[in-house]
Amino acid sequence: MNPLRTIGRFFLGFLGATGRVGMFAGQGLIHAAAPPFYLRMLLRQMLVIGYYSLPVVGMTALFTGMVLALQTYIGSARFNAESVVAQIVVVAITRELGPVLGGLMVAGRVASAMAAEIGTMRVTEQIDALVTLATNPFKYLVAPRLIAGILMLPPLVAVADIIGIFGAYLVGTQALGFNPASYLDNTFSVLEWSDVISGLVKAAIFGFLIALMGAYHGFNSQGGAQGVGKATTNAVVSAAVLILIANYITTAVFFQE
Repeated sequence: MNPLRTIGRFFLGFLGATGRVGMFAGQGLIHAAAPPFYLRMLLRQMLVIGYYSLPVVGMTALFTGMVLALQTYIGSARFNAESVVAQIVVVAITRELGPVLGGLMVAGRVASAMAAEIGTMRVTEQIDALVTLATNPFKYLVAPRLIAGILMLPPLVAVADIIGIFGAYLVGTQALGFNPASYLDNTFSVLEWSDVISGLVKAAIFGFLIALMGAYHGFNSQGGAQGVGKATTNAVVSAAVLILIANYITTAVFFQE
């Protein structure tokens, strides 16, 4: 019976954690939708999530586009289909690689910082001090991060898409010998608004999940410095896993036949 007990304990623990995260997310969304709004905190989080993440996301997108063009060319050359490089690259970047890789990079940078900041506030009793001062911690700490995550990931991913496609264009025209005008024509001929919109919707969902995991694990951290470190690790891992799960679900919704 020990294996069954272990499986049952794990399953009940998973359900309990899912319920706690769901309730936390619900509270955060309720406070994000109702005044008062802490505009200064919101603008600060938008700057941290969006502007400060642009260099790492841009570098990731650039080299991803370059490698994707090179690998696509090498693979398609086996079937004498080198002309499809531009089409494959633009669809792959706008639908999948732009939002997913952008979301993962932001998760590594932002979710950890959120968990560390809020976790430090928790263990040093600064959150309790906010309550004492009649300031709702959800409205002051969680809601601005959720709103900023939802608002800033789509433009960040849009920039990543452009940079990634540009990186593929550079490799295609400078290293692989494609005609620049023909490459651009092939790129825009296959690109549809549904590809771009699906990627931006994914980005908004990923932004919400990143901010949610960073705030949740930081808000519930305990045990001093060791607890803050554990919360930081859990925030990054859980955000990355949820991004991959949400990516599959949204892809199935957008592109099901």
